[in-house]
Amino acid sequence: MLLRLTSIALWLRRRAENISVALMSVMFAVFIIQIFCRYVLNMPLGWSEEVIITTWLWIVLWGAAFVLGEAEEIRFDIFYTNLSETTRRIFTVITGAALIAMYAVSLPAAYRYVSFMKVERSAYLHVPINWMYSVFIIFSVACIGRYCWLVYRAFHGEKSPETDPATLSD
Repeated sequence: MLLRLTSIALWLRRRAENISVALMSVMFAVFIIQIFCRYVLNMPLGWSEEVIITTWLWIVLWGAAFVLGEAEEIRFDIFYTNLSETTRRIFTVITGAALIAMYAVSLPAAYRYVSFMKVERSAYLHVPINWMYSVFIIFSVACIGRYCWLVYRAFHGEKSPETDPATLSD
């Protein structure tokens, strides 16, 4: 059962990476089109900035929610790597619980704000703003789930993620 869940999780992670790659490809293509139109045709495109900003926002939040692993997150490694495993697990529980609380408390207000933005449309593409910024809600829910899983693992004595850059290799 655990092997099946692990293979499903790996498949989902690869699909999340595919979405990030697709977003990056769209952003890069639009950027090149904008350069060509602006400097070769002398006809700048207004919509390109909206597409680039929106895809960048989605890449950052989508990637942080679904693509980055625990070892790739920012930590105060100078302190964290010098702590015992038990102390690291305690810190994981404390910081995980704090982040779960912060995301959970802010989620209803964020949802209301993003939902409210359906009344606004983007200037060039006329896409509802709530569609463009809905990735923040996805990001928040994914972070709550991720930190619930980390806290659960820390409570059950699993080893903390390795963060020492000298020992990490890809």
